[in-house]
Amino acid sequence: MPIGLKEKQAIVAEVNETASKALSAVMADYRGVTVEKMTLLRKQAREAGVHVRVIRNTLAKRAIQGTDFECMQDVLLGPNVLAFSIDDPGAAARVFKEFAKNNDAFEIKALSVGGKMLAADQIDALAKLPTREEALALLMSVMLAPVAKLTRTLNDIPGRVTRVVAAVRDQKQEAVN
Repeated sequence: MPIGLKEKQAIVAEVNETASKALSAVMADYRGVTVEKMTLLRKQAREAGVHVRVIRNTLAKRAIQGTDFECMQDVLLGPNVLAFSIDDPGAAARVFKEFAKNNDAFEIKALSVGGKMLAADQIDALAKLPTREEALALLMSVMLAPVAKLTRTLNDIPGRVTRVVAAVRDQKQEAVN
């Protein structure tokens, strides 16, 4: 059953709003993937905070106009599923990469980050990006390292003084004996 103009406009507006807020997008060809597996993909994506959408290419082209993902218009051919990462730039890439491991028919076609289109073989680079919490933990460990080294150095000074005094005491005792 064909959808009307109002429904198409609503779909374009919804996808455009999602794309405007997204940090990255991943596109894949889902030909040959069963409905049950697509439902599983959508569930995994929801849990990861990723917005997944199957949309007609003509509507997708209109929806991503004026967003960072406008560079993906040239690869919008055939049946595609789009995934947008809102909070974590690597979330959609991780979900699609994991799903593609178990489903040979699922082919990742393109990804985009920061207005630049990347080839599908660079999915690993995007998927390995740390989450916000991991990045903050890494930053904190880097910031804490100089303080910890200073603390160890300052704690070592009294130990050195104690060892020097003990060595002087031992030398004086040997000289007396």
